[in-house]
Amino acid sequence: MTDSPLLIADHDAVRVVTVNRPDKLNALNAATLDALHDAFEAIAAEPAVRVAVLTGAGPKAFVAGADIAEMSGLSAVEGRDFSQRGQRTMRRIETLPKPVIAMVNGFALGGGLELAMACHLRIAADSARLGQPEVNLGLIPGFGGTQRLLRLAGRAAALELCLLGAPIDAARAHQLGLVNRVVAAAALEAETMKLAAQLATAAPLALRGILDCINSGGECGIEEGLAYETAQFGLAFSTEDMREGTAAFLEKRRPSFRNR
Repeated sequence: MTDSPLLIADHDAVRVVTVNRPDKLNALNAATLDALHDAFEAIAAEPAVRVAVLTGAGPKAFVAGADIAEMSGLSAVEGRDFSQRGQRTMRRIETLPKPVIAMVNGFALGGGLELAMACHLRIAADSARLGQPEVNLGLIPGFGGTQRLLRLAGRAAALELCLLGAPIDAARAHQLGLVNRVVAAAALEAETMKLAAQLATAAPLALRGILDCINSGGECGIEEGLAYETAQFGLAFSTEDMREGTAAFLEKRRPSFRNR
């Protein structure tokens, strides 16, 4: 669709989803949130796609935030609905049974940082700036920022970013655990796609089990989490991929996983 706010391209088993509103610094309006939700629903349903990469169009921004022009006239009820819409999209990404890599190529502010945090891995250009500046608008984060910051970076960092509203650079974000890797801006795409290609050759059912255990374990007590891990570990022994992986190790060759 020519009027879609997204660009979607497949590179073998890797699907790249690009928020394509560079004139608005890729700000998230309602239409873009819905399009992202639908795009990741499609990724979940397509066996040929094993890894997703999410980024923003243009050199300036991953996503600079939610669309303030759209938000400014909302009532309290409409604001709550907009938050729910955003959280629905973020949760769809976070619970995807396939790895999602955020390729943070510039500003990731407000809803943009919330979008990046919903991804499983984050690679940032050294020029990237990240933050939750909603307090400067008389708002709070509404797409899960307070909760995912708390879980990823801890209470002190979550309070610092949300209360002060000042962006941080990529090096500080890496120090806080908000991003996994920081690379030179010129190498960002190559390094991200290299990682995506590596994940695309891994055992899909094992990746799914890892994502499921970590997502579920982060929301429950240690004993419940360990029991869930044990159950998932046992299920892995029923897969052809497990047999292939162990056979390849013993035979000193590369495994060829078939997602079954």
